[in-house]
Amino acid sequence: MSFINDLGKIIVFLFLLLSVFLITVKSKRKLPDYLFAAFLLVSVIDFSGLFISPPDSKIIKGGKLASVLLQMPLYYLYVNSACYYNFKLHKKHLLHTLPFLFFFCLYSISGISKQNYRVFDSISIIQYYFYIIAVFLALRSFRKIYQENYSSNHHLTYKWLMQTTVLFLIGNFFVLIRGFVDESNPVHTYLYIFTSLFILFVISWFVLNALYLPNLFAGISKDLIPVKPANELKKEPEQLKNLMQFMETEKPYLDDKLTLQKLAEQINLPEKQLSLLINQHTGKHFFDFINEFRINDAKTLLKEQSQLTVLEVLYKVGFNSKSSFYTAFKKATNLTPTDYRKSII
Repeated sequence: MSFINDLGKIIVFLFLLLSVFLITVKSKRKLPDYLFAAFLLVSVIDFSGLFISPPDSKIIKGGKLASVLLQMPLYYLYVNSACYYNFKLHKKHLLHTLPFLFFFCLYSISGISKQNYRVFDSISIIQYYFYIIAVFLALRSFRKIYQENYSSNHHLTYKWLMQTTVLFLIGNFFVLIRGFVDESNPVHTYLYIFTSLFILFVISWFVLNALYLPNLFAGISKDLIPVKPANELKKEPEQLKNLMQFMETEKPYLDDKLTLQKLAEQINLPEKQLSLLINQHTGKHFFDFINEFRINDAKTLLKEQSQLTVLEVLYKVGFNSKSSFYTAFKKATNLTPTDYRKSII
């Protein structure tokens, strides 16, 4: 029991430390930092129960228990703010607090009984998986939009958030298992310790690793919508020929911040028409279409200019991060850039 108390103190201390850091650190986009800090602070209220017995007050006890219903809404809003640079909080987002307010008022008036706690437990489980599904759907939409409109490394954001969400889901699975084990059983204690350590690891890994990638959450525009398959685009070999010729001669892909909008303006085509042209005639998203040209240039440079380092090559061809270059290069060649250069030699 003493170990659990100490573990709770460590978790609360680290969460508070990370929250202060996120609130005070200088960054271009503060809303994601604030939302994740709020998520950590709400989690602190939950974990404080490991070593602090709340005062015998209906309001305090009710607020502590009901605060669990704020965790997933905050994480969902955080994911959206991390994905979209122009995401803003509006009054409608207060609707996410309704389950919390309902149970807080209920417990403040009538107290916590076995009957209303069972209802709360069921609602909290349903809410958790509702938001998990909502997060996965939001990430799927984000992935489709950046692939169709952006050439930079937004896939790292997608990968990062997806991994964290999956890890949260795994952690919740152990929480559910713990619920089926009697509290007098030592296994219940071990599961509690394991779950707490697992969540601590996930949160710390997420925040601390993000420090090494300050541009990870640059975000895309939330006003863009995924392009739906349409039959309105007929065979347009001339437009496709002009596009490919423009790509070969002007090399717009060397711009690491190239977007569908920029390219559409350069070749004087509507964005939707350009997106359909690329999707239906090349079978690729904009993201993969642009990276194909970059990789082809990189292969040439790796072959013909051995004096250039891999880092110099990736910047020359339009990539802005080593990880995104290696991922795209290996996807296209099944080799790393270094191995590709060695195979040529």
